[in-house]
Amino acid sequence: MPDKNTFKIRTKNRNLFLRVTKGHFATSHSHINYYIDVSTQKTRLSEAQAVAREIVAHYNQSTIVDTILCLDGTEVIGTCLAHELTKEDFANMNAHQTIYVVTPEHTTGSQLFLRDNLVPMVAGKNVLVLAASVTTGYTAQAAVEAIKYYSGRVSGIAAIFATVEECAGYPVCAVFNPKDLGDYASYPSHECPICKEGKKIDALVNSHGYSKLQF
Repeated sequence: MPDKNTFKIRTKNRNLFLRVTKGHFATSHSHINYYIDVSTQKTRLSEAQAVAREIVAHYNQSTIVDTILCLDGTEVIGTCLAHELTKEDFANMNAHQTIYVVTPEHTTGSQLFLRDNLVPMVAGKNVLVLAASVTTGYTAQAAVEAIKYYSGRVSGIAAIFATVEECAGYPVCAVFNPKDLGDYASYPSHECPICKEGKKIDALVNSHGYSKLQF
């Protein structure tokens, strides 16, 4: 929903940036004053590679990743991340090895599950959770619970944008955070001060994108 309130938060890498729109938006769990648009990071190879290289820099030699569990449509980034982790010149225990890149499904109750053919890619494996964003943490926590249910081990949680440094007892590695925005805020829907000011919601947003509301 590009408009006068849309802008980019840039970095020294021209392919690594965050596109945001300021306004009043509703997610399934909260109301927020910025829409974080990561559509191109999830679909454009050059940007996905830039995100993956930024994330991989946070993982040291002792980190083991056998599987990347992709949430929010991050499969392209997950594939790039697997490539970075298995590079010969990368000092990590995954060098020269292969990594599974898998995507869970959702039940109607927002729980995550794996089909029987994917379970062996998580069971007994070291699994890194990859998300587009971690704000309320509900989806990331569901991923952690699913990994443990299928007898996997959580290696960590990574995201393009996150408002928390920890989720479900695990550190969250994020490329961008609220400090990059300055006045980012998230509120429970029934306590939203923007609503109390009488300002209407601009759009409904989720991991797939936005749906602008017409009044």
